[in-house]
Amino acid sequence: MELVVQFQVLNQSCQCLAWKPRPIVAWGAESQHVVAGYSDGTIRVFSISRTEMELKMHPHAVALTAIAYSTDGEMILSGGKDGLVAVSSPRTGMTIRVLADHKGSPITVLQCTRKQYRDFEVEGGELWLATSSDRRVSVWASDWLKDKCELLDWLSFPAPAGPEGLGSLPPSLAAFCPWEPGTLVYVGFGVQKEVLFYSLRKKQVVEKISLPYFATSLSLSPAARFMAVGFGGEYRRV
Repeated sequence: MELVVQFQVLNQSCQCLAWKPRPIVAWGAESQHVVAGYSDGTIRVFSISRTEMELKMHPHAVALTAIAYSTDGEMILSGGKDGLVAVSSPRTGMTIRVLADHKGSPITVLQCTRKQYRDFEVEGGELWLATSSDRRVSVWASDWLKDKCELLDWLSFPAPAGPEGLGSLPPSLAAFCPWEPGTLVYVGFGVQKEVLFYSLRKKQVVEKISLPYFATSLSLSPAARFMAVGFGGEYRRV
């Protein structure tokens, strides 16, 4: 329980972080990398073993709000305060795709998961989702080697007008369900305080779980049917 290494970028705020996935063939200290998104729109990849920055990219013109590796670690997905999502290669340092579907609303979550090649009748070995603060979630199927990226589903969750006296609304958060393939879980400001389970195959909400307050954080256990939900004191009064 001690500090192993520390990286410092002067005059910039680190807004989001993600570990590079462990390679399937081998792993060790030499394969440990962290990608970080900063307030000036830059992305930096740090090597833990070499204690150095290996790559710097600048795919965004505004502060980053979310970042994630693809499941094979070959791509970096990043989302900005303006709602743009960039797909960049850590091998070449180039941004290969920019998606503007969520433009105008900050990206709150980016997540990738594996899929069967012909699952959902679309090509590609990966599903990924983007969530923005306006309660919209887009789900994509991708084959990065073939430069294919297909919109699989688009969700928009309704909500009443924001309560008076509340500085900011609870965040919109979504995640793929580890124990229920083809299902994503969503929490956010809405008509009810609840967790929604949405089936990508049935194209509908299949389960709801009531919450005592609006959620401010969400994490799903990869090993069991457990879900951790965090609440903020400000939202408990809504």
